[in-house]
Amino acid sequence: MKEKRFNNFDLEERTFKFAKAVSIFIKKLSVNTSNIEYGKQLIRSSGSVGANYIEANEALSKKDLLMRMRISRKEAKESAYWIRLIISVNNNVYGEELNLLYDEAIELKKILSQIIINTEDKKN
Repeated sequence: MKEKRFNNFDLEERTFKFAKAVSIFIKKLSVNTSNIEYGKQLIRSSGSVGANYIEANEALSKKDLLMRMRISRKEAKESAYWIRLIISVNNNVYGEELNLLYDEAIELKKILSQIIINTEDKKN
């Protein structure tokens, strides 16, 4: 059974831990063109998940909140994409650690999707 390193009900803290874990992991990658470029993209998208979630919590309207939540969800999906690319170009060398990061990106996307659905339901 996989360890749930990120399992936390405080989503701000959970997104912070995700971005931090990504940043720490990127330092382990071998230096080559694809790892450098994919790593940069992953650093940006993983940090943006939490940054946009924090912005959503400070939203001035429901419309603003939904927009920020959608951006946060989009960044989680993008993070999963970059992780998949890193896995594929590194022949699964970092498989277990990357799989944990990938699972967390997907889990964050699902959580954010549910928040969006719940918020839209309240809107009507």
